[in-house]
Amino acid sequence: MALIQIALIWVVYAVVIALLALIAATFVYLYQSPRERSITVTVVCIFTITALLATVLLLPVDVALVSSTTSSKLGQRKEWADQQKVDEILLTLKIVYYTLFSLDALLCLIVVPFTYFWYEEYDEVATEEGTQTFGKRFWGAFKYTIAFILLVVILFLVGFFVPLTHKDNYGLDYFRNLLTKNHGERSLTFSLGLLTTCGTLIYILYAAAGLALLPVAMIKSAPAISAPALTASTASAIEQNRERQRQLEGRNAGREGGLSPKDRRELEMLIREERTLQRRERLANESSGENQSFLMRTWMKIEAVFRPIKLLGGLLVLVIAIIIWVSMLLTGIDKAKNSICKSHCGYILGHIQIFNPVNWVLVKSATVFPIDYVLFLLLVLLFFAGSVIGITTVGIRFLWLKIFTIRKGHTSPQALLMATVMLILIALAINYSMAMMIAPQYSHYGPQTFCDHPLRHPGEQPDCSDHPNHIIPCSEATDHPAAKNVCTPSVLSTFLDRVTGNFPFFGVVDFWAQFVFLAIFLAVFLTSLFRTPKLDEYHMDQDAEEDEEEGLLASTGRRFGATWQDITGRPSRTRDAPAHDE
Repeated sequence: MALIQIALIWVVYAVVIALLALIAATFVYLYQSPRERSITVTVVCIFTITALLATVLLLPVDVALVSSTTSSKLGQRKEWADQQKVDEILLTLKIVYYTLFSLDALLCLIVVPFTYFWYEEYDEVATEEGTQTFGKRFWGAFKYTIAFILLVVILFLVGFFVPLTHKDNYGLDYFRNLLTKNHGERSLTFSLGLLTTCGTLIYILYAAAGLALLPVAMIKSAPAISAPALTASTASAIEQNRERQRQLEGRNAGREGGLSPKDRRELEMLIREERTLQRRERLANESSGENQSFLMRTWMKIEAVFRPIKLLGGLLVLVIAIIIWVSMLLTGIDKAKNSICKSHCGYILGHIQIFNPVNWVLVKSATVFPIDYVLFLLLVLLFFAGSVIGITTVGIRFLWLKIFTIRKGHTSPQALLMATVMLILIALAINYSMAMMIAPQYSHYGPQTFCDHPLRHPGEQPDCSDHPNHIIPCSEATDHPAAKNVCTPSVLSTFLDRVTGNFPFFGVVDFWAQFVFLAIFLAVFLTSLFRTPKLDEYHMDQDAEEDEEEGLLASTGRRFGATWQDITGRPSRTRDAPAHDE
C-alpha cells in the first residue's frame, strides 16, 4: 500500500511536468516573433521554463512524501515507516532537488548565455557561402561564454571556503541539523542562496507589479472594438483620407508653383496618417486571423469565446491575490515579532502564532492528496503569469533604460532568452516566498502531527486515539522526544532554512524584501484601479511602427546589435529568413 501511494505521488508529478512543458511551449510560441524564430532558442527556452516550474512544483511532492510516513489523526508514524524507509524517501528527494537546482543554475549561468551568443554568431551570408562552419560558430559563442563559466567556478569556490556565521545558541535539534559540514553541499547552498537573493530583487519589482496588474487588466480590458469592426472602420478612414488628398491635389491642379504651403503641410500630414492607417489595417487583419497559422486562429477563437467570463475570472484572481497579500503580511509580522533567532538565522519561525489563511487551506487539503497539489499549482501559475505580465509591462531594463520589449508576437530571440533568465531567478524567489511567507507550516511539515501523551511502556509510540487534545502539529521549535520520532521536515524547507541559517545575510535580505514586494503590489494595485486602460489602437500603431523599424534594421535588439558588431568586428547580418539556423 505504501509503495502504491509513493508511486502515485510521483506519477502525479510526472503528469504535472508534461502540463508544464505544454504551458512553456505555449508561452514561447505566443511571445516570440514569427519572423525571427530560432529552433535552438525555442527549445532552450521551453526546456528552461519547464525545468524552473518543475523545481517550484516539487514542493507538494516533497510534503506529500514526508507526510505519507505519518498518520495526522493519531500523531504516529505508520507501521511501514521505519527510519530506514524515511531516510530512503529523503535521499530520493534530495537527489531530485539537487539535480533540479543544479540544472537551473547551469541553465541560467551557462546554457542560456551560450544560446544567446550562438544566435548572435549566426551569419546568414557566410552560412550560404559556406564560410561559417558549425565549429567556427560554436567557438565564437563559447569564447564569450567562458566569462560565465568562470563566474560559476568562482561562486562554487567562494561557497566552498566561505566561513559559516551560524551560531547554535537555541538548544534545538532542528537548528543543530541545519549546520552544513559538507563543503560540497555548502558550496551549492551558497550559490543557490546568492541566486535566490538576486532573483528576489527582480521578483519584488516584476512579480509584485504583474500580480497587481493581472486581475485589474482582466477586469478592465474589455475590447473597445472587435477586430472585424476595426478593420471596417480603418478601411473607411483610409478612403476618407485618400478622398481628402484628391481634393487637395485637384484644388491646386494647374496652379503655378504647386501646392500652397498650408495645403502642402496638410497633404504631408494626410500621407503620414494614411501610412499609419494602412499599418493598423494590416494588424487588424492579423488580429482577425488573416494569414495566421491554425493554432493562432484557434487561440483567437478561444479568447473570443471566453471573453464574457473574463470579468468574473478577473474578480476571482483579485480576491486570491488579496488573500495572498494578507497571508504574506501576517507571516511577515509573525516572523518579525516571534522569530526565535531574528536576523541571526534569517527570521526562521519556530511556531506559527498568527493565523495565515493560505497556509491553513493548504495544510487542511494536504490530508487528501492531490487536492493540495492542484491548489499549489494554481498559486504557482498565478505567480508565473504575474511575473510574465510584469516583464511585459515594465520591459527588460537597465535602470531607466529599456533594453528589450516583451510583447506577444513581437519578442526577439535575444529578448526571449533574457526574459527566460529573469524567470529562472524569479522562480527561485517564488520558491522562497511560497515556503517561508505564504505557506510556512505547509511547506515545512504539511499536515504532520505528533502525540505528546505520556508513554505507557518504554519504547512504544504514544497513543492519542482516546486523547485527541494531545495531538499537536509539528513545528521547528518543538523539542519533544515524541516529535523527534515522528516529525520529518520537507527537504526544501530544510534546504532554505540551511541557506538562511548558515548565511544569515541572504535570509535577512530575502525576508525584508517581502515587505517591499507587498508595498509595490499595493502601490501598483491602487494606481491601476484609477488608471484608464489604453485603447488597443495605440498598441496596434506602436506594434506597426516597431515592425517597420525591424524590417529596416533586421532586429529588435538594435541596441545590443550595434555593440555586438563592435565587439566582433563584423558588420550587421540579415535575419529576415524564417526559422533559420540549426
